[in-house]
Amino acid sequence: MNEQTMYVVAVTALIFRNGKVLAMRRARTKDAGAGAWETLSGRVNENEQPLDAVRRETHEECGLAVDFDTRPLGALQTRRGELPMLVVYYRAESPAGEVVMSDEHDDWAWLDPEEFARRTPFAMLADMVRRAAALERPGSESEG
Repeated sequence: MNEQTMYVVAVTALIFRNGKVLAMRRARTKDAGAGAWETLSGRVNENEQPLDAVRRETHEECGLAVDFDTRPLGALQTRRGELPMLVVYYRAESPAGEVVMSDEHDDWAWLDPEEFARRTPFAMLADMVRRAAALERPGSESEG
């Protein structure tokens, strides 16, 4: 069998402020997950490092200055449609500032991990938010 499997590689930013995670509701016009509560995420571009991708996505989707833990919190395999997808998760803090939404989302809220788990349909994401909330933040660097 000579067929290559194509993978979608994505990153997710778990951004916290005062113990709450930034939750974003996907715009109802989106092709995947329309109306679902999630955290910031996006695909990694060709030749782009995952940490660079999560910084770019954060800037594009919410405009907040954030302080990232440079080490991934974890990675999970899932699917996007028919394709396998690898998602790399990063924890971050945003001490101040206002969210400026892109057209990717139509609402946002700061939620504690259990509130987030009740709103999101993505169980793996809810588990990762709980895990991130329980951690201290070694290895951080400021981005803005």
